[in-house]
Amino acid sequence: MSLQGVSRLSGLYLGDQVQMHNGVASCINQKHKAQQLNVQFDRILGNSEADPKHHGGLDRVIHHFPREHYGQYRRWDLIRSGRDAPSMGENISTVGINEQQVFIGDIVQIGDVTLQVTQPRSPCFKLNLQFDHVEFALAMQETAMCGWFYRVLSEGEIHASDSLQIIERKSDISVAEAMKLYFVPEFDANAFERLIACEGLAQSWVASLENRLQRQAIEDWEMRLFGPAGKPAHFVTRTIKE
Repeated sequence: MSLQGVSRLSGLYLGDQVQMHNGVASCINQKHKAQQLNVQFDRILGNSEADPKHHGGLDRVIHHFPREHYGQYRRWDLIRSGRDAPSMGENISTVGINEQQVFIGDIVQIGDVTLQVTQPRSPCFKLNLQFDHVEFALAMQETAMCGWFYRVLSEGEIHASDSLQIIERKSDISVAEAMKLYFVPEFDANAFERLIACEGLAQSWVASLENRLQRQAIEDWEMRLFGPAGKPAHFVTRTIKE
């Protein structure tokens, strides 16, 4: 099985320098273009995360973000016109592949590296700081224009000239649908049970879903979406239309 035949990469990025960004330690603005990624089971050499508790790990070794999403976020006035890859902190950028076409558990071949899609990116308030817009993380959550993460099944090198191909599909839940199922506004046992059954789903999401089912409740997302200061008193959510 291939995804639109053979798909080409539009950019590879890495970086391991931590800097303070609006008072928060981050590597997001230290990503730079690379001609290749040296991929190991637990890392990309020369790449790191400032917050390993919430980023990175075996299920989130590589972050893939569709480049055309930048244009849509610009049209919504959620980011400034000059921002482009790798402003999301992505490692892989492509054009023509999106969250509706990529599914949880997909086995992906890029060059001699074999990867598995594990989860969508779960947006947090650091993106609000990155793009200086209090609505950014919430907009990403609601639109599922979030990108996705891979675990590494076979090590090797990914080159900028390599192609991407889906070689096996493991579930019937796309990355976009996984976002909708996971971030439903009210407790939905059927949605959580369907998602948790996906082969290849990241263990952190499995644990979170199991916890919800046990408690019969979902967690409060305000801290993740708006940070320690919380939602601004004047905040009014606007409708985002794709």
